[in-house]
Amino acid sequence: MPGRRWIWILTGTLLVPFVIVGAVAVVAVGITGSQLQAARASLATGTVPTEYASLIEAAGTTCSQLSAPLLAAQLYQESAFDPRAVSPAGAEGIAQFMPGTWPNWSSPRDGDGKRDIFNPADAIPAAARYDCALAQQVAKMPGDQIDNMLAAYNAGPGAVIAAAGVPAIAETQNYVKNIKVLEKAFSAPSGTVAASDVAVRAIAFAYDRLGTPYLWGGTGTVAEHGEFDCSGLTQAAYASVGVKIPRVAADQWYAGPHVPRSQLQPGDLVFFASNLSDPTTIHHVGIYVGGGAMIDAPHTGATIRFDSIDGFGGYIGAARPYAQVPQWPVGQDTTSPAGSTS
Repeated sequence: MPGRRWIWILTGTLLVPFVIVGAVAVVAVGITGSQLQAARASLATGTVPTEYASLIEAAGTTCSQLSAPLLAAQLYQESAFDPRAVSPAGAEGIAQFMPGTWPNWSSPRDGDGKRDIFNPADAIPAAARYDCALAQQVAKMPGDQIDNMLAAYNAGPGAVIAAAGVPAIAETQNYVKNIKVLEKAFSAPSGTVAASDVAVRAIAFAYDRLGTPYLWGGTGTVAEHGEFDCSGLTQAAYASVGVKIPRVAADQWYAGPHVPRSQLQPGDLVFFASNLSDPTTIHHVGIYVGGGAMIDAPHTGATIRFDSIDGFGGYIGAARPYAQVPQWPVGQDTTSPAGSTS
Protein backbone atom coordinates (compact mmCIF):
# COMPACT_ATOMS: atom_id res chain seq x y z
CA MET A 1 0.00 0.00 0.00
CA PRO A 2 1.51 3.40 -0.95
CA GLY A 3 2.70 5.41 2.05
CA ARG A 4 2.86 2.39 4.32
CA ARG A 5 6.13 0.96 5.61
CA TRP A 6 7.34 -1.15 8.48
CA ILE A 7 10.23 -0.60 10.83
CA TRP A 8 11.37 -2.99 13.52
CA ILE A 9 12.28 -2.01 17.04
CA LEU A 10 13.92 -4.24 19.60
CA THR A 11 12.16 -4.22 22.94
CA GLY A 12 13.69 -6.49 25.53
CA THR A 13 14.41 -9.68 23.60
CA LEU A 14 11.58 -9.21 21.10
CA LEU A 15 11.81 -7.73 17.64
CA VAL A 16 8.54 -5.81 17.33
CA PRO A 17 7.10 -4.41 14.09
CA PHE A 18 5.74 -0.90 13.77
CA VAL A 19 3.72 0.14 10.76
CA ILE A 20 4.09 3.74 9.64
CA VAL A 21 1.28 5.10 7.46
CA GLY A 22 2.30 8.46 6.11
CA ALA A 23 3.75 10.14 9.19
CA VAL A 24 1.60 8.27 11.71
CA ALA A 25 2.68 5.26 13.75
CA VAL A 26 -0.36 2.97 13.84
CA VAL A 27 1.05 0.26 16.10
CA ALA A 28 3.53 0.80 18.90
CA VAL A 29 4.66 -0.94 22.05
CA GLY A 30 2.45 0.12 24.94
CA ILE A 31 1.69 3.60 23.65
CA THR A 32 0.48 5.53 26.65
CA GLY A 33 1.15 9.16 25.81
CA SER A 34 1.71 9.69 29.53
CA GLN A 35 4.44 11.95 30.85
CA LEU A 36 6.91 10.88 33.52
CA GLN A 37 5.84 11.85 37.00
CA ALA A 38 9.01 13.43 38.32
CA ALA A 39 10.15 12.62 41.83
CA ARG A 40 10.77 16.26 42.63
CA ALA A 41 12.63 15.74 45.89
CA SER A 42 15.76 14.05 44.53
CA LEU A 43 18.22 14.47 41.71
CA ALA A 44 18.37 12.03 38.85
CA THR A 45 21.69 10.20 38.99
CA GLY A 46 24.43 11.71 36.86
CA THR A 47 22.63 14.92 35.94
CA VAL A 48 25.03 17.25 37.73
CA PRO A 49 28.81 17.11 38.09
CA THR A 50 29.56 14.65 40.89
CA GLU A 51 31.41 17.17 43.05
CA TYR A 52 28.27 19.34 43.31
CA ALA A 53 25.62 16.66 43.78
CA SER A 54 25.74 16.42 47.59
CA LEU A 55 25.88 20.21 47.92
CA ILE A 56 22.77 20.59 45.78
CA GLU A 57 20.92 17.76 47.52
CA ALA A 58 21.59 19.32 50.93
CA ALA A 59 20.83 22.90 49.89
CA GLY A 60 17.64 21.78 48.15
CA THR A 61 16.07 21.08 51.56
CA THR A 62 16.49 24.64 52.84
CA CYS A 63 12.79 25.51 52.50
CA SER A 64 9.57 24.01 51.19
CA GLN A 65 9.64 26.09 48.01
CA LEU A 66 12.97 24.59 46.98
CA SER A 67 14.10 21.12 45.91
CA ALA A 68 17.37 19.68 44.70
CA PRO A 69 16.18 19.38 41.06
CA LEU A 70 14.85 22.95 41.10
CA LEU A 71 18.11 24.30 42.53
CA ALA A 72 20.14 22.28 40.02
CA ALA A 73 18.04 23.69 37.19
CA GLN A 74 18.57 27.21 38.49
CA LEU A 75 22.34 26.77 38.74
CA TYR A 76 22.45 25.32 35.24
CA GLN A 77 20.43 28.27 33.94
CA GLU A 78 22.69 30.71 35.75
CA SER A 79 26.12 29.33 34.85
CA ALA A 80 25.90 25.83 33.34
CA PHE A 81 27.67 24.72 36.57
CA ASP A 82 30.72 26.87 35.83
CA PRO A 83 32.14 28.01 39.19
CA ARG A 84 34.33 30.63 37.48
CA ALA A 85 31.56 32.18 35.39
CA VAL A 86 31.37 35.98 35.18
CA SER A 87 28.48 37.60 33.33
CA PRO A 88 28.67 40.84 31.29
CA ALA A 89 26.68 42.48 34.10
CA GLY A 90 29.29 41.39 36.66
CA ALA A 91 27.48 38.47 38.30
CA GLU A 92 29.97 35.89 39.53
CA GLY A 93 30.31 32.20 40.26
CA ILE A 94 28.16 29.13 39.86
CA ALA A 95 25.11 30.93 41.33
CA GLN A 96 25.82 34.27 39.61
CA PHE A 97 25.67 36.48 42.68
CA MET A 98 26.32 40.18 42.21
CA PRO A 99 29.29 41.17 44.41
CA GLY A 100 27.09 43.63 46.31
CA THR A 101 24.51 40.97 47.16
CA TRP A 102 26.96 38.21 48.03
CA PRO A 103 28.01 39.34 51.56
CA ASN A 104 24.39 39.26 52.76
CA TRP A 105 23.94 35.56 51.99
CA SER A 106 27.38 34.02 52.10
CA SER A 107 28.97 32.08 54.91
CA PRO A 108 32.05 29.84 54.86
CA ARG A 109 30.92 26.23 54.50
CA ASP A 110 34.08 24.33 53.59
CA GLY A 111 36.14 24.96 56.71
CA ASP A 112 38.54 27.50 55.22
CA GLY A 113 36.93 30.49 56.93
CA LYS A 114 36.53 32.33 53.63
CA ARG A 115 33.38 33.52 51.87
CA ASP A 116 34.40 32.77 48.32
CA ILE A 117 31.87 33.65 45.63
CA PHE A 118 33.73 31.34 43.22
CA ASN A 119 33.67 28.37 45.61
CA PRO A 120 30.58 26.19 44.98
CA ALA A 121 30.75 24.91 48.57
CA ASP A 122 29.98 28.48 49.66
CA ALA A 123 27.88 29.65 46.72
CA ILE A 124 25.40 26.77 46.40
CA PRO A 125 24.11 26.97 50.01
CA ALA A 126 24.06 30.76 49.69
CA ALA A 127 21.88 30.53 46.59
CA ALA A 128 19.44 28.31 48.47
CA ARG A 129 19.28 30.69 51.43
CA TYR A 130 18.69 33.62 49.09
CA ASP A 131 15.97 31.73 47.21
CA CYS A 132 14.16 30.92 50.44
CA ALA A 133 14.43 34.48 51.74
CA LEU A 134 13.03 35.75 48.45
CA ALA A 135 10.18 33.25 48.68
CA GLN A 136 9.20 34.80 52.00
CA GLN A 137 9.48 38.35 50.67
CA VAL A 138 7.10 37.67 47.78
CA ALA A 139 4.88 35.15 49.57
CA LYS A 140 1.80 37.40 49.52
CA MET A 141 1.95 38.01 45.78
CA PRO A 142 -0.64 36.26 43.59
CA GLY A 143 0.44 33.47 41.29
CA ASP A 144 2.72 30.50 41.71
CA GLN A 145 5.03 30.84 44.72
CA ILE A 146 7.96 29.12 43.04
CA ASP A 147 7.59 31.21 39.88
CA ASN A 148 7.62 34.36 42.00
CA MET A 149 10.67 33.19 43.96
CA LEU A 150 12.62 32.50 40.77
CA ALA A 151 11.54 35.81 39.24
CA ALA A 152 12.75 37.61 42.36
CA TYR A 153 16.16 35.94 42.06
CA ASN A 154 16.42 37.20 38.49
CA ALA A 155 14.78 40.63 38.63
CA GLY A 156 14.74 41.41 42.35
CA PRO A 157 11.89 41.14 44.85
CA GLY A 158 10.89 44.75 44.25
CA ALA A 159 10.07 44.00 40.62
CA VAL A 160 7.91 41.03 41.62
CA ILE A 161 6.05 43.03 44.26
CA ALA A 162 5.52 45.96 41.88
CA ALA A 163 4.14 43.61 39.22
CA ALA A 164 2.14 41.54 41.71
CA GLY A 165 3.79 38.43 40.31
CA VAL A 166 6.29 37.59 37.59
CA PRO A 167 7.05 40.92 35.89
CA ALA A 168 6.47 41.44 32.18
CA ILE A 169 10.19 41.30 31.43
CA ALA A 170 11.08 38.84 28.67
CA GLU A 171 14.37 37.83 30.30
CA THR A 172 12.68 37.10 33.62
CA GLN A 173 9.73 35.27 32.08
CA ASN A 174 12.08 33.07 30.06
CA TYR A 175 14.24 32.53 33.14
CA VAL A 176 11.31 31.19 35.14
CA LYS A 177 9.97 29.09 32.27
CA ASN A 178 13.36 27.57 31.50
CA ILE A 179 14.07 26.56 35.08
CA LYS A 180 10.65 24.97 35.56
CA VAL A 181 11.20 22.92 32.40
CA LEU A 182 14.79 22.03 33.30
CA GLU A 183 13.64 20.90 36.74
CA LYS A 184 12.02 17.88 35.09
CA ALA A 185 15.33 16.92 33.50
CA PHE A 186 17.10 16.94 36.86
CA SER A 187 14.36 15.05 38.73
CA ALA A 188 14.70 11.36 39.54
CA PRO A 189 11.93 9.58 37.62
CA SER A 190 9.41 7.26 39.19
CA GLY A 191 7.78 4.42 37.29
CA THR A 192 8.21 3.58 33.63
CA VAL A 193 6.91 4.95 30.36
CA ALA A 194 6.44 2.81 27.27
CA ALA A 195 7.58 3.74 23.79
CA SER A 196 5.34 6.51 22.46
CA ASP A 197 3.99 7.32 19.04
CA VAL A 198 6.30 10.34 18.89
CA ALA A 199 9.34 8.20 19.74
CA VAL A 200 8.49 5.65 17.05
CA ARG A 201 8.22 8.35 14.39
CA ALA A 202 11.50 9.95 15.51
CA ILE A 203 13.16 6.55 15.15
CA ALA A 204 11.61 6.18 11.70
CA PHE A 205 13.27 9.44 10.65
CA ALA A 206 16.68 8.14 11.73
CA TYR A 207 16.00 4.70 10.24
CA ASP A 208 15.33 6.24 6.83
CA ARG A 209 18.79 7.83 6.93
CA LEU A 210 20.80 4.69 7.61
CA GLY A 211 23.82 4.67 5.33
CA THR A 212 24.00 8.47 5.04
CA PRO A 213 27.59 9.75 5.45
CA TYR A 214 28.57 11.45 8.69
CA LEU A 215 29.31 15.18 8.43
CA TRP A 216 30.84 17.03 11.37
CA GLY A 217 28.51 19.94 12.08
CA GLY A 218 25.90 18.53 9.72
CA THR A 219 22.22 19.24 10.29
CA GLY A 220 20.86 17.62 7.15
CA THR A 221 20.42 20.71 5.00
CA VAL A 222 20.31 20.58 1.21
CA ALA A 223 23.71 22.30 1.10
CA GLU A 224 25.04 19.51 3.34
CA HIS A 225 23.52 16.83 1.07
CA GLY A 226 21.28 15.67 3.90
CA GLU A 227 24.25 14.64 6.05
CA PHE A 228 24.42 14.85 9.85
CA ASP A 229 26.68 14.66 12.85
CA CYS A 230 25.48 12.83 15.97
CA SER A 231 23.45 15.58 17.61
CA GLY A 232 22.33 17.00 14.28
CA LEU A 233 20.65 13.66 13.57
CA THR A 234 18.92 13.42 16.94
CA GLN A 235 17.78 17.04 16.77
CA ALA A 236 16.37 16.56 13.26
CA ALA A 237 14.67 13.29 14.19
CA TYR A 238 12.73 14.92 16.99
CA ALA A 239 12.12 18.11 15.01
CA SER A 240 10.41 15.93 12.40
CA VAL A 241 7.73 15.09 14.96
CA GLY A 242 7.42 18.60 16.39
CA VAL A 243 9.72 18.23 19.40
CA LYS A 244 12.41 20.89 19.71
CA ILE A 245 15.62 19.86 21.42
CA PRO A 246 18.94 21.74 21.63
CA ARG A 247 21.64 21.49 18.99
CA VAL A 248 24.62 19.95 20.78
CA ALA A 249 24.88 16.63 22.61
CA ALA A 250 25.82 18.09 26.00
CA ASP A 251 22.73 20.32 25.95
CA GLN A 252 20.48 17.53 24.66
CA TRP A 253 21.32 15.73 27.93
CA TYR A 254 18.90 18.19 29.54
CA ALA A 255 16.15 17.83 26.92
CA GLY A 256 13.98 15.57 29.06
CA PRO A 257 13.72 13.46 32.20
CA HIS A 258 16.56 11.03 32.77
CA VAL A 259 15.83 7.33 32.93
CA PRO A 260 17.92 4.49 34.38
CA ARG A 261 19.26 1.92 31.98
CA SER A 262 16.79 -0.67 33.25
CA GLN A 263 13.95 1.55 32.03
CA LEU A 264 15.29 2.47 28.58
CA GLN A 265 12.61 2.69 25.91
CA PRO A 266 12.86 3.09 22.13
CA GLY A 267 13.24 6.77 21.30
CA ASP A 268 15.28 7.67 24.37
CA LEU A 269 18.44 9.65 23.68
CA VAL A 270 21.53 7.77 24.86
CA PHE A 271 24.69 9.66 25.76
CA PHE A 272 28.42 9.00 25.95
CA ALA A 273 31.03 10.99 27.86
CA SER A 274 34.75 11.03 28.47
CA ASN A 275 34.21 11.42 32.23
CA LEU A 276 31.29 9.40 33.57
CA SER A 277 31.13 11.63 36.66
CA ASP A 278 30.71 14.82 34.65
CA PRO A 279 27.91 15.27 32.07
CA THR A 280 29.60 18.39 30.71
CA THR A 281 32.07 15.98 29.01
CA ILE A 282 29.33 14.38 26.88
CA HIS A 283 30.60 14.04 23.31
CA HIS A 284 28.16 11.68 21.56
CA VAL A 285 24.44 10.92 21.39
CA GLY A 286 22.28 8.37 19.61
CA ILE A 287 18.63 7.29 19.46
CA TYR A 288 17.89 4.10 21.37
CA VAL A 289 15.95 1.48 19.39
CA GLY A 290 15.84 -1.31 21.99
CA GLY A 291 17.83 -4.45 22.66
CA GLY A 292 20.92 -2.50 23.67
CA ALA A 293 21.17 -0.86 20.23
CA MET A 294 20.97 2.68 18.90
CA ILE A 295 20.95 4.50 15.59
CA ASP A 296 23.70 7.09 15.50
CA ALA A 297 26.02 9.13 13.32
CA PRO A 298 29.30 7.99 14.88
CA HIS A 299 32.28 9.80 13.37
CA THR A 300 33.97 11.14 10.26
CA GLY A 301 34.38 8.44 7.64
CA ALA A 302 31.40 6.43 8.92
CA THR A 303 27.74 6.43 7.99
CA ILE A 304 24.56 6.58 10.04
CA ARG A 305 24.19 3.05 11.36
CA PHE A 306 23.14 0.76 14.19
CA ASP A 307 25.61 0.58 17.09
CA SER A 308 25.62 -1.22 20.42
CA ILE A 309 25.52 1.18 23.33
CA ASP A 310 27.94 -1.10 25.17
CA GLY A 311 30.28 -1.37 22.21
CA PHE A 312 30.55 2.38 21.79
CA GLY A 313 32.06 2.98 25.24
CA GLY A 314 31.54 5.75 27.78
CA TYR A 315 27.77 5.33 28.25
CA ILE A 316 26.69 7.90 30.84
CA GLY A 317 22.89 7.70 30.68
CA ALA A 318 19.73 8.55 28.80
CA ALA A 319 17.09 11.27 28.51
CA ARG A 320 13.51 11.09 27.26
CA PRO A 321 12.67 14.18 25.18
CA TYR A 322 9.43 16.03 25.72
CA ALA A 323 7.66 18.72 23.77
CA GLN A 324 8.65 21.77 25.81
CA VAL A 325 12.34 22.58 26.18
CA PRO A 326 14.09 25.70 27.42
CA GLN A 327 15.60 28.61 25.58
CA TRP A 328 19.14 27.90 26.67
CA PRO A 329 21.12 30.26 28.91
CA VAL A 330 22.86 33.18 27.31
CA GLY A 331 26.49 32.35 26.66
CA GLN A 332 25.97 28.63 26.17
CA ASP A 333 26.97 27.31 22.78
CA THR A 334 23.92 25.68 21.22
CA THR A 335 24.88 26.10 17.59
CA SER A 336 28.37 24.64 17.24
CA PRO A 337 28.51 20.94 16.39
CA ALA A 338 28.82 18.38 19.14
CA GLY A 339 32.27 16.93 19.62
CA SER A 340 32.36 13.41 18.24
CA THR A 341 34.78 10.55 18.30
CA SER A 342 36.10 11.59 14.91
